Amino acid sequence: MRAHEAASSARRKRLERYDDHGDARELTFSCYQRRPFLVRERTRQWLCDAIARARSLHPFELWAYVVMPEHVHLLVWPTQPGDVVSRALASIKQSVARRAVLYLRRRDPDGLGWLATGQRSKPLRFWQPGGGYDRNIERRTTLSLVVDYIHANPVRRGLVQTAEEWRWSSIHEWNRQGSGPIPLDQESFPNM
Repeated sequence: MRAHEAASSARRKRLERYDDHGDARELTFSCYQRRPFLVRERTRQWLCDAIARARSLHPFELWAYVVMPEHVHLLVWPTQPGDVVSRALASIKQSVARRAVLYLRRRDPDGLGWLATGQRSKPLRFWQPGGGYDRNIERRTTLSLVVDYIHANPVRRGLVQTAEEWRWSSIHEWNRQGSGPIPLDQESFPNM
């Protein structure tokens, strides 16, 4: 590999977010090196708590989600202009990472090795660096397709036979409000 190729491949790809007020956002973010850090109930609950807290701090509505063993899908709708999504994601990710590191330091110091990066500047990582996947959704018809895609994720992966079997998904809220791990803002979801 040539020196300029090595330098360019070492640069981190930067996600460009388009904070177009009024657009819903489909977001996907992953655990460090796609490791299954979200396989445990406690870690999934930390994520749900962090999303709920972010909703109280940042102006966005939650329309769909699924927590997979190594990544998360969210469908959100910022209710005010600005960099709402970036700030909300930072809030969510930082909260979960802090809780995980604190838990491991207190109860399983050997487990910190799974978060180790080998880098001096950032020795531990819970989340994959970078912004993840972010797509603005302008068309109402696309919204229903995204909700279905999010809910079907555990089935496509072979984790369950039906989407309803996966507890860590908004499908439960879609089927019966108050039955999922995180309440949704369905009243603001556009009628098709």
